[in-house]
Amino acid sequence: MTATYTVDLFSSLDGYGSYAPPGDWGGYFGKQGPELLAHRERLFDGGPRTVFGATTFRQFVDMLRDERPEALDGWVARMRSAPATVVSSTLDGPQDWPDVTVERGDAAEVVERLKAESDVPLRSHGSLSLNGSLLRAGLVDRLQVTVFPLVAAATGTDPVLAAAGDLDLELLETRTLDGRTQELVYRPHVR
Repeated sequence: MTATYTVDLFSSLDGYGSYAPPGDWGGYFGKQGPELLAHRERLFDGGPRTVFGATTFRQFVDMLRDERPEALDGWVARMRSAPATVVSSTLDGPQDWPDVTVERGDAAEVVERLKAESDVPLRSHGSLSLNGSLLRAGLVDRLQVTVFPLVAAATGTDPVLAAAGDLDLELLETRTLDGRTQELVYRPHVR
């Protein structure tokens, strides 16, 4: 059986994953609520294996080390306690993460092997370059985009799907969280 690979992205309505000064939105663009946080925690029930690119992995480690408020959220704790794989040619030595494996080599080959071998679903949060290449390679089964109610046209950085190539999207699920945030789940098809 092949494990499902889900790409999980946070985005402004206009497609940005983060922001630069003078923007000061905060974690979750300042739009988190109890329903969103509870739903995020449920996504990590059963301990999916998390797959990271090196940059996103370093960002999570830094966030946890700095004890930023988002680091205390239940879903982050669940993600950190589950097994993780980092696809990287730059990480060396021990990592500040309980159960992490660093895989070198072609990301598509690594993820293809993980999908074939894993007995739990695979989930990747962020990791825009890594997941863009996997979307282009047709290895992503589900594309989950959480759209926060804001436009970051002046300060937005990191367009979340800039590296994805052209995709047709089949809508699988939608939900509204806290009366304002939309979660859209698609099955992507490479064009």
